[in-house]
Amino acid sequence: MNNCVEIRWHGRGGQGAKTAALLLADVAFKTGSFVQGFPEYGPERMGAPITAYNRISKDEIRVHSNIYHPDFVVVVDEGLLEAVDVTNGLSEKGAILINSAKPKEELIPHLNGYKGMVYTIDARKVSKACLGKYFPNTPMLAGIVKVSGVMDYVEFMSEMETSFNHKFSSKPEVIEGNMNALRMAFDEVK
Repeated sequence: MNNCVEIRWHGRGGQGAKTAALLLADVAFKTGSFVQGFPEYGPERMGAPITAYNRISKDEIRVHSNIYHPDFVVVVDEGLLEAVDVTNGLSEKGAILINSAKPKEELIPHLNGYKGMVYTIDARKVSKACLGKYFPNTPMLAGIVKVSGVMDYVEFMSEMETSFNHKFSSKPEVIEGNMNALRMAFDEVK
């Protein structure tokens, strides 16, 4: 499919990978793209590995299946590098974004010979600094937008603020914290 970016998310139940994929789809839709954002369900429970997907395109999307050859992969929990083949089908013209405080050189041996671009972000550091708790999905969302270039930064930030204002209208501190996490995450991607 031309003009379509496909993203696969790997996380654990409760980390917000599904929510981040759905938020990305919602924001991309509001900027005029055709989108899909969906989880793959199985016997998920808190802490179990989960997968979610995004397709974002300027053209109508006619495919309705899981994503087997993603352009980008987001790994919300670096522990999954040992449990799941996160690079399976990943395009070497794309990239992988891993939530880790470790330098990418320490993670590359766990990527099954993947030769494409590898990026990291310490989502724990970002979310603790901006939100006071560990919510990795907001920093990872900003990180994949930066790595993939799927959306303009200004449009992304504007639509995210609108979304947060709607979702957390009675909690301005949550809106501010999440917006700060998005900004900081853009700077923290390595």
